[in-house]
Amino acid sequence: MKTPTTSIALLLLAASVALAQQPRPPRQGRIELGPDDKAAVEAAPKGFDQKRDGIERGKIETVEYESTTVGTRRKALVYTPPRFSTDADATYPVLYLLHGIGGDENEWRRGGRAEVVLDNLYADELAVPMIVVLPNGRAQKNDRAEGDVFRSAPAFARFEQDLLKDLIPFIESKYPVKSGAENRAIAGLSMGGGQSLNFGLGHLDTFAWVGAFSAAPNTKAPERLIADPAEAPMKLKLLWISCGDQDNLIRISQGVHRYLKEKEVPHIWHVDSGRHEFSVWKNDLYHFAQKIFR
Repeated sequence: MKTPTTSIALLLLAASVALAQQPRPPRQGRIELGPDDKAAVEAAPKGFDQKRDGIERGKIETVEYESTTVGTRRKALVYTPPRFSTDADATYPVLYLLHGIGGDENEWRRGGRAEVVLDNLYADELAVPMIVVLPNGRAQKNDRAEGDVFRSAPAFARFEQDLLKDLIPFIESKYPVKSGAENRAIAGLSMGGGQSLNFGLGHLDTFAWVGAFSAAPNTKAPERLIADPAEAPMKLKLLWISCGDQDNLIRISQGVHRYLKEKEVPHIWHVDSGRHEFSVWKNDLYHFAQKIFR
């Protein structure tokens, strides 16, 4: 028979376990804005992320690919634009769009309404038709965002090999895509923003368009991201870095911007109004998607 003391102890233990399983908020830091920390583009127009009637829509499907990196089959979502064609003469550039540490391949749909933003851009003829791949950036056998998601941080670094060796070849074998770095973009939010900088700038022969939205502490030091400041401008078509002005992680993006400015590496530094949240990241997607592959 349980005593009252035993029952209370069990309840406290259960509460401790539940709290330990909750995602922790971004690491705190003092926000200090300088003269460069301002908006580079206007806010997206009202309704840009709302589903419209009477327009053509793209299609989203779930695919599975063999990952030699992880040793299992992995899932990703693939968005194909309105009027997508598999005709021999129709080929498309590809954007790899990455999620944050607490998300998975569905996060951009749940919080960012990515396909709605893209459909509306195409309805307004503002974006180049592209395929958008939404992978799971947690390269481990159980890649669900379960328990203490921060323990899976090493799997986000391992995704670099999964992306390059497994996912990109799979996409290029299954879909009519254009080859070459100028036809590949990578962008992401938070942990995915750090991945985009690490992988994109680390493989300029693979990606010519790189976007980091509120990059997380997994971002490499700026001097490691751009080891050769003279090479980057010759290979990059666009480097977009952004963050919210109330985001406690802004210092990471500020540091990257300062280094790029010092080394005269062309880039866009956009400080939005907001915290570490999808209202900022949706606006990033709206603007970034319009600028790539042009």
